Amino acid sequence: MLNEITVCGTPEGYDAKIILDELNKKHNSVIHVARDDKRMRAMSDALEFFSPELEVFTFPSWDCLPYDRVSPNLEISSARMAVLSKFAENTDQNFIILTTLNAVLQKVPSKSDVQGYNFKAEVGRNINERQLREFLLRMGFTKSSTVREAGEYAIRGGIIDIFPPGYTNPVRLDLFGATLDGARLFDPETQLTIKKLNEIELAPVSEVVLDEISVKNFRQAYRSQFGASFANDPLYESVSAGRKYQGLEHWLPFFYLELDTFFSYVPSATITMDHRLETDIISRCNLVADQYEARNFANENKPTKDYAYKPVKPSELYLDENDWKTILKNRRSLVFNSLPQALGPNIVDVGGRIGRNFTPERQSDNFNLFSSLADHIKDRLNFGPVLIASYSTGSMERLSGLIEDEGLQKPVTVSDWSGISKHILYLSVWPLDQGFETSDLTVISEQDILGDRLIRRPKKRRPENFLTDTQELSIGGLVVHIDHGVGRYIGLEVLTVGGASHECLLIEYAESSRLYLPVENIDLLTSYGHDEGLLDRLGGAAWQAKKAKLKDRIKDIAEKLIRVAAERSLRSAQILEPVNGIWEAFSARFPYEETDDQLETIRQVIDDLGSGKPMDRLICGDVGFGKTEVAMRAAFVTAMSGLQVALIAPTTLLARQHKRTFEERFRGFPLEVRGLSRFQSVKSNEQTREELSSGLVDIVIGTHAVLANSVNFKNLGLLIIDEEQHFGVRHKERLKQLKSDVHVLTLTATPIPRTLQLSLSGVRDLSIIGTPPVDRLAIRTYVSEFDAIVVREALLREHYRGGQSFFVAPRISDLQEIESFLTDQIPEISFITAHGQMSAPELDGRMNHFYDGKFDVLVATSIVESGLDIPRANTLIVSNADMFGLAQLYQIRGRIGRSKTRAFAFLTTKPRKQLTTEAEKRLKVIASLSTLGAGFTLASQDLDIRGAGNLLGDEQSGQIRDV
Repeated sequence: MLNEITVCGTPEGYDAKIILDELNKKHNSVIHVARDDKRMRAMSDALEFFSPELEVFTFPSWDCLPYDRVSPNLEISSARMAVLSKFAENTDQNFIILTTLNAVLQKVPSKSDVQGYNFKAEVGRNINERQLREFLLRMGFTKSSTVREAGEYAIRGGIIDIFPPGYTNPVRLDLFGATLDGARLFDPETQLTIKKLNEIELAPVSEVVLDEISVKNFRQAYRSQFGASFANDPLYESVSAGRKYQGLEHWLPFFYLELDTFFSYVPSATITMDHRLETDIISRCNLVADQYEARNFANENKPTKDYAYKPVKPSELYLDENDWKTILKNRRSLVFNSLPQALGPNIVDVGGRIGRNFTPERQSDNFNLFSSLADHIKDRLNFGPVLIASYSTGSMERLSGLIEDEGLQKPVTVSDWSGISKHILYLSVWPLDQGFETSDLTVISEQDILGDRLIRRPKKRRPENFLTDTQELSIGGLVVHIDHGVGRYIGLEVLTVGGASHECLLIEYAESSRLYLPVENIDLLTSYGHDEGLLDRLGGAAWQAKKAKLKDRIKDIAEKLIRVAAERSLRSAQILEPVNGIWEAFSARFPYEETDDQLETIRQVIDDLGSGKPMDRLICGDVGFGKTEVAMRAAFVTAMSGLQVALIAPTTLLARQHKRTFEERFRGFPLEVRGLSRFQSVKSNEQTREELSSGLVDIVIGTHAVLANSVNFKNLGLLIIDEEQHFGVRHKERLKQLKSDVHVLTLTATPIPRTLQLSLSGVRDLSIIGTPPVDRLAIRTYVSEFDAIVVREALLREHYRGGQSFFVAPRISDLQEIESFLTDQIPEISFITAHGQMSAPELDGRMNHFYDGKFDVLVATSIVESGLDIPRANTLIVSNADMFGLAQLYQIRGRIGRSKTRAFAFLTTKPRKQLTTEAEKRLKVIASLSTLGAGFTLASQDLDIRGAGNLLGDEQSGQIRDV
């Protein structure tokens, strides 16, 4: 292709600079096609560093497979439509647009179709509320009680909240009769105004718009291609009625007379891409063809009475290899290759090379990492400036201190490329995976120095009180006002007082009395925590009397709690403090960027260890949110102070995983880490016991075997209890008996009600880690009767996207039935079975095979509930889900969704089985907890369902709501 130029010497990061040169020199828009979402984000970060003022648009791909049954995520659909709407309007400006191969190989509605769908409104002008409601419904917006994500809307009287495509925050419209009285951007968490608007413009959320014309087009196309029989066809019935149907976007060609390519929206743009894209195109086209054939094969083998998925032809929705070549033939394109190549007429070398990686030094027991780094920096400063790209301000400051310790001059901190000029050392926040070098520039990434990392984007920190915004209130739910008692939350209303508008929470009390509470006083409310309860009279004396009576009733308990707390405060423990220098080096090894919650929790734990009093702290954080790192920091401080550490895990699998993690992290430090469980040999366990007693072992990690009377410590300083809900009260009391002045750190995602109540009561200190890793997507959870077709499709979807799956059952006796199902129904996939009655060597071998990716599916019992961390595994099938407890289901579901890939959980029950009320409630709760960081919420709901148990006795649950 004459217009294609291969640009060599463009490692990732440096390629962004070449794109900017193309934009500026050619005065032309650029569409960069990345191989996947990760590389698209990396390019976005690099462009932001080199040109922070430049507006960059992102066009993502659907987060579902071709011919899937699920729709793309609302946020992704919204982002796609925002870009299509933007470029459907003719513009003379030049832009950079980032997208992925999967996104551009899929056809989109034409510019003329997208131009016809918009809604504009100006403040002070009349607005037709009925037309607005119809527009939101047709354009794919989802109605919600509160607006949290793009594509959602909520209507409460004269207040309409909308999160439009292309907006970073939702919009609130205030209607006064038929007039748009005001419009403003607001923070969905705090409800506070960010900016007032004079007008708004709404675009569709979905590429499928269900108006009269599109529905007519669909009906005609569907009948033409698949015939006139539509009995038991929910897709055809739903669309014909103008209703959304899950996955209807996969029939996009039927809704329009013609589709177009994304490139038609920016007809003269230069295309840039990675040289490996050509291979990826073939793989993607093969996947589309395979999925299409799988759908047709399933239809041929389906009973005639069942609904058949009728897929559109691949050529109608997707581009193939020839279509791609035709597009490139008529455009200027740059193909990036990080490696050097023989020069030719269409091959240039811009001189970039992949930078040095310090893996050998990092893995060396000599611990010479930072001295090697300093030597390399001194050498490269002879050629030009050296930049260390850090993941965050915190890690940048840590690296600066460590570099200065090696005798180098203090690095200069810069915010972007414009601040770099002299032959000196610079530091900047730029989440670059791998550094690069040119003849006059050296960029070293934090990952080059410290190993694989995953940045977590900044997240706004919320106030410490539990009830902080209206999202935590459900309309019709019961709330408690500190002065007026139990009322029912009706919703938000705007009151005009003295010519000024005020947003108020409307609370209804007995005898239809109403209280309007300004939103800024929301801290006066708490959630009642139960669906049923008698409303108090507004202004009556009953609430105050009830509070006084409650004080009397809990007086005895309070005295006991005070006595427990007093005894604890009188005990003393050795003061433990981090050792400067070596503490920073250990912290710098953490392969993630700490979140605000994590940093605060680490600070609290370090303060506890240095207080001279025994620590007793509960850390509640969702799966994968970084609790183990807090434990490792505490263990490091304790062990480096000469005391021993014991980490107790409920299962051998979890203990083994912790042992591996600790051994890797503590390598190079003078500390001995050992395991104590049935995965270790009898001889090894005996040696560990002896060396614990003599003090040769610094850190021991094991199961309840650590609690045996035969285990004695020479100088135990810290007990770490992981997944505490699996231990009984007496197990925990045995832990504390090991030494009266021991520090205790408890980790959990879903604390048992008794533990949560003790923490909320102040008897135990509580830390909550509620911030998820960056780009972690909430798990999509489906609860239904077991459907062989749905399960087959889910497992195949994971298989085709290169992932792994869990198939979990409550009993060992259920596993054989699952094995038969997989063998008969899905011969394309491989599976392996694991359960707790297997011998340790056999179980260990099977788990290692699954870890290594040798099998697609792990068939198991609840043994997988704790300890498995496999980012590739992102589909979960649970058989007989009603037989699991709420916390169990939550922990099992936590085995998936531990990466940036969308995860799917299918909780199934036996067909036509009558569920108990409790089981039905559990399944409803787990399905509703779809947001990240919901573990604390789950524990709170469990506290409501089961009660707190006996705070001072052995019972861990039991209704005590009346107290």
